[in-house]
Amino acid sequence: MMLRHPIPPEINTTPWPYPFWIAHRGAGTLAPENTLAAFRLGAQYGYRMFECDAKLSADGVPFLMHDATLARTTNAHTRLAAGASAVGGEHAWSALSQLDAGSWHSGAYAGEPLATLDNAARFCLANGHALNIEIKPTPGTERHTGGVVAAHAAQLWQSAALPPFLTSFSPEALQGASDAAPGLPRGLLLDTLRDDWLDSARALGCVAVVCHHALWNTTTVAQVQTAGLRALSYTVNDEAAAQRLVALGTDGIITDRIDLFRPA
Repeated sequence: MMLRHPIPPEINTTPWPYPFWIAHRGAGTLAPENTLAAFRLGAQYGYRMFECDAKLSADGVPFLMHDATLARTTNAHTRLAAGASAVGGEHAWSALSQLDAGSWHSGAYAGEPLATLDNAARFCLANGHALNIEIKPTPGTERHTGGVVAAHAAQLWQSAALPPFLTSFSPEALQGASDAAPGLPRGLLLDTLRDDWLDSARALGCVAVVCHHALWNTTTVAQVQTAGLRALSYTVNDEAAAQRLVALGTDGIITDRIDLFRPA
């Protein structure tokens, strides 16, 4: 299915430069998440922007991983030494780079390695794709992770026309990102609307709020757009929800269903 979104109200006169449709973790659930194989598949479906999760290895290498632990999406239980921690941030990249991040998904992707942020940047820059980097700190490293990921991203995209879009559920991570690379656009991720949600986004210098899609309605969209910010949604996987968000005039949708929603 192909959905088109209407021109939003003339509240923010600065054009939003990013595509409306964003492939979650590269290709949703059709390929092993946060791998280059997923990015390649998402691109084959016509997506021009990808969302991924970035955290730090023990030696400070930004790599793509959603979970705090390695158990779900790698073969760490057989590759790491017996008794070793399963927390990704507690291992050097030299060990993480040897893990299989594809077999858990299907045999077709056996041997697919974890990707670094450098890998993702090279793919996106070479093909003219945009990237939404969600900063996923190991607990206790929020501000540091935000700063390192942002500084690294700023270096990788230093000569690019379209910078990466940094998001996080962690205000501390976003503050670290702001301190390290104030020129990179940032968005606050929310799964609930606490009392100070919009004030927090503005205080952090965010250009967007990225909510669970059910939180958007006429009032919340108007609040964000009147404040000069953009309204984006995660993770939208059915047609009715997508149609509702289009009708509300939101600015972007992150989806797993790259097979259902085909960007224009």
